[in-house]
Amino acid sequence: MATFQFDFVGPERTVYSGPIEAVQLPGVDGEMTVLPGHAPVLTALKVGVIVINEAGHAGKRVLVRGGFADIGPTSVTVIAERATAFEEITPESLDRDIAAVELLRDATTDFAKKDELNGQIVQLQDAKVALAL
Repeated sequence: MATFQFDFVGPERTVYSGPIEAVQLPGVDGEMTVLPGHAPVLTALKVGVIVINEAGHAGKRVLVRGGFADIGPTSVTVIAERATAFEEITPESLDRDIAAVELLRDATTDFAKKDELNGQIVQLQDAKVALAL
């Protein structure tokens, strides 16, 4: 199968860089699978799981909390607000993330911000269920 270049950058490090066959992204407008030759798209990412499919390997899963994906026919670049490899996630770490977002939500009086943060809490809780933690 054909491959394309995938660069995945988190706030502290490069999470992944190399050729892949496909990547699944949690776009704000819905989940999307990107294959070689994809039409150019720039999309925001919501809290969710990115699945990286390398040639001949099972998908590598990374929990992402926001960011952007720049998709083109020969490459995809993801710039994430936060990214954690599946192997590094524990129920306690997700519970801490949920508690931190709840504190932010409770501290604001901006209704739009509260709504956004409530959405992040639900997405983190969904990620916890999806990752079976």
